[in-house]
This record gives sequence, C-alpha cells and structure tokens, in this order.
Amino acid sequence: MSEEHRHETHPEIVKRLKRAEGHLKSVIAMIESGRPCLDIAQQLHAVEKAITNAKRTLIQDHLDHCLEDAVGSIGREQRQTIDEFKTITKYL
Repeated sequence: MSEEHRHETHPEIVKRLKRAEGHLKSVIAMIESGRPCLDIAQQLHAVEKAITNAKRTLIQDHLDHCLEDAVGSIGREQRQTIDEFKTITKYL
C-alpha cells in the first residue's frame, strides 16, 4: 500500500463530493416518490456539477503539485510546454 497522499484542496473536494452525495440521495427519493422529471433532472444536474468540480479540482491540484515534483527543474521551452498543458486541462 502506498504512503498517505494529501493536498490542501482535499477537504474542499470532500465537501463537494458530500454535496453531490446529498443531491444524489435527494434524486433517489424524488424518483421513489414520483416527483416530476424536470425536478429530478435539475437535481441530477447539480450532482453532475458537484462531481465535475471535484474532479477538476483534484486534477488541477495533481498537475500543480505532483507533476511539478516529477518534472523538477527544466529549461524554459519545456517549462512553457508544461505550463500550456496545465492551462489546457482547465478546459476538460
């Protein structure tokens, strides 16, 4: 098993995922109680958004810290490529 791996943003990610969990439980209850599809779709959208934001934060944090540690000291041209890569991932 690997050593413990934590970043500053992990509590924020957990908060977002717990929010998504709450929305998902709400969606299940709404379906079971026969709520309108529009209401259910809105809640599902909230679940997707919370998970997407958590994933985005995790990936950006990984790139900002783990990738930087792995790459180490590099030349200007390579640095520019890494920086462009980190920037473009924000559009995922």
